[in-house]
Amino acid sequence: MKNLTRIVALMMLIVMILAPAALADDTKKQLRVGMECNYAPFNWTQVEETEYTVPIEGGMGYADGYDVQIAKQIADGLGMELVIVKTEWDGLPMGVMSDYLDAIIAGMSPTEERKATLDFSDAYYTSELVVVVRKDSKFAGAKSLEELSGAMITGQLNTFHETVIQQIPGVIQSVSMETFPAMVVATRTGAVDGYVAEKPGAEADCLANPDLTYIVFDEGKGFVASEGDVSIAVGLKKGSPLAEQINAILAQIPQEDREAMMSGAKERQPLAE
Repeated sequence: MKNLTRIVALMMLIVMILAPAALADDTKKQLRVGMECNYAPFNWTQVEETEYTVPIEGGMGYADGYDVQIAKQIADGLGMELVIVKTEWDGLPMGVMSDYLDAIIAGMSPTEERKATLDFSDAYYTSELVVVVRKDSKFAGAKSLEELSGAMITGQLNTFHETVIQQIPGVIQSVSMETFPAMVVATRTGAVDGYVAEKPGAEADCLANPDLTYIVFDEGKGFVASEGDVSIAVGLKKGSPLAEQINAILAQIPQEDREAMMSGAKERQPLAE
């Protein structure tokens, strides 16, 4: 009987030792991707599940958008289960640095400042900078930065958008805001004259808010930005083993497929009331 008891105890001990390892293996099979889920058409939150959506961790609804479609392709290519983790913008870098997240797929540009703490994949989208204003604004017809002189312009907090505002001669730089919805409201109500955005985001905001429009500057008359500022890439922890695999997967996505995914995201984005 004693021997049987010892055998049972030994088996229980082995199970206790191996269980955490098994759980760890299951966790490794997940690709935990952080995004705001609040930056259409790159990513947003919705109530309904569709063929395009992925559940947000914690029962916070469903995520859709261009970033989500890219994340799905990456996860499929890696043979991993995609988990979308809704995360505030400022918390995304720390999320991957602390291993809480495996990757940031959130319309993030690989700026030199971010490269100091994160690694980035190759670009999965490239855009241009515009300024969103009210359609009835005196600045709506501007074609150069000089024509925005005297305008009160804002940008998203802790992004390169807020840093390029000073390129506008005579600009009044407003306090940066945490989210694009906040900047939309500020512009619509006249609290500011406009905000800096990337073209896909501006198109989405104007589609959702017909009283807004965006300024596309004449060639050589707009913002000066490096390729790293206007491209979008996957953010990773320094030395992440996923970098090479993700680049290989992105290389297999044709440009026409990327454009189709962005067009689809713009069409599906939830419209504001």
